[in-house]
Amino acid sequence: MPYLSKIALNPRRRAAVTLLSSPHRLHAAILSGLAVQPVTERVLWRLDSNTPHRAEILVLTDSRPSWAHLVDEAGWPGADGGDPLIADYTPLLNRLARGREFGFRLTVNPVQNLPRPSKPSEQQAARLKEGADNGSRHRGFRVAHRTAAQQIEWLLKRSERHGFNIPDATTTPPAPGLQTAGQELSAGPAVTIVSRDILRFRKHPDGPRVTLSTATFEGRLRVTDPDTLRASLLSGIGPAKGYGQGLLTLAPLRTTEADHG
Repeated sequence: MPYLSKIALNPRRRAAVTLLSSPHRLHAAILSGLAVQPVTERVLWRLDSNTPHRAEILVLTDSRPSWAHLVDEAGWPGADGGDPLIADYTPLLNRLARGREFGFRLTVNPVQNLPRPSKPSEQQAARLKEGADNGSRHRGFRVAHRTAAQQIEWLLKRSERHGFNIPDATTTPPAPGLQTAGQELSAGPAVTIVSRDILRFRKHPDGPRVTLSTATFEGRLRVTDPDTLRASLLSGIGPAKGYGQGLLTLAPLRTTEADHG
């Protein structure tokens, strides 16, 4: 039975600062909330907000977790609003039906695979040199999409394989006489990028630096294949899932803005 959790951290506590500064450390702290170790189940998570006053993390697990260690070390133990929320995810999965629409939120690492980057990093240059020296063929290079247009196109191209599409946004009808006859007005796909970031961190103090280009999307999706979308919700979308990428969450469409979960 999958569970979706929301955990509030206090960014003014030293332990929270340490965790929030490194997706690698935060991922390890999240895994320690599961009783069966070592963890073999798929765990997805996302940092949903990170302000000087509050940070909220969403976590999707197969088994019921305990977040007491995170609250005690980096949250507000015993305070109103400090307890984590843990909800059974099954009812939402059961509501998926072909043609039904939901609001959604998704943070991902949009990338493409290239045989040779135009501007190779230090590590990529070393791999290219090694291949040239020993005559071996190297694997392709994973290169991030950096512009907003590229990132939205990345999502649109992959939506169908994950069991949904993104319909056109609704438009306000023009005033009489302002629309040219025969022309349809469209606001484009019902999705927008609400934040973009570049994460830089090291897994180990003396290890190579990891760089991730991320984009957070919000919008409206339509279910095209309930089983495939259900699998995508549980397994995530795109790479770097261990670093807080790929968790897709849905919310019922309402006349007012709804919380995602």
